[in-house]
Amino acid sequence: MSTTGQPPRVSAFIPCRNEERYIGACLDSLLTCDYPQDRLEILVADGMSDDRTRAIVSEYAARHPSVRLLDNPKRITPAAMNVGVRNATGAIIMPMGAHALYPRDYITRLVAALAETGADNVGGVLVTVPADDTPVARALAIALSHPLGVGNSYFRIGATERRVVDTVPFGCYPRAVFDRIGLFDEELVRNQDDELNGRLVRQGGRIVLIPEVVSRYYARRSFKQVARMFFQYGYFKPLAARKIGRVLTARQLVPALFVLGLGGSALLAPWSAVGRWLLAAITVTYAAAIGAAALAALRYGARCTLALAAAFPVLHVSYGVGFLAGLWPRRADARRVAVVPLSR
Repeated sequence: MSTTGQPPRVSAFIPCRNEERYIGACLDSLLTCDYPQDRLEILVADGMSDDRTRAIVSEYAARHPSVRLLDNPKRITPAAMNVGVRNATGAIIMPMGAHALYPRDYITRLVAALAETGADNVGGVLVTVPADDTPVARALAIALSHPLGVGNSYFRIGATERRVVDTVPFGCYPRAVFDRIGLFDEELVRNQDDELNGRLVRQGGRIVLIPEVVSRYYARRSFKQVARMFFQYGYFKPLAARKIGRVLTARQLVPALFVLGLGGSALLAPWSAVGRWLLAAITVTYAAAIGAAALAALRYGARCTLALAAAFPVLHVSYGVGFLAGLWPRRADARRVAVVPLSR
């Protein structure tokens, strides 16, 4: 509660680029929330979209004084995040995603949880939903919510109680956090929120997952889109770890170790019995794990089950190869990855 007795002013900002498919529904979910609209501003930091995103946001801004369209000429997510923070007028700052839909009480409950916990950042659970009704889109949504796909990432797989974590999606921060630790690192096209949260924890801050607060997030719709995204997640993870000074969680290392084990044993196999044994052990174990996990898609039919069996290797190999490439980035490689314009 502010010193005036009113709820604190909240600045929600959405980094986006070419999100005409999702931005309208996202804005609708925020504009119909139960937080007092006169205490809420919604900033959309657009990376110079060349579809209808800017026109759609402009239409919303013309009808709703709380909505503002901001330019992000750098066209990358961390720059958009910083545009949002710099233009925010609220005492509480909430980075949000254009691919997400938020329940009516989302902002109200997170603002309350921030006060209740005394944390420096709170966030809820993401329920990942398919981008469309195809077997591949449905399989990708399942994989991104399954422990085999994302490990013990509690904001994706859920939790039974509030808990201190290393990161949360769409966090709810007191503005003072950014005054204290600085803004998002614009060298990190991906993982900029992980690095900021790691910096926050390193400086004594606390991040709390609020599992009773749930938003819905639309997954990407194709293997190609997810492979590119997860390669970039992996590629920028070592840089984020170097900046933080440590790897935040063991789950970040598992895909790279899997790729190294599989690739190394495959290279040794023609000349070494040990290599053949390792290759067989890794392959059989991994195939069994995928087979067991793919049962989660049986109720959606055989095509979805097969797509899910393919989705897990796409996630693991893309991330693992990206992570290994990011360990020894060449300047030209980093530049090539960094210029890819990204939506949140």
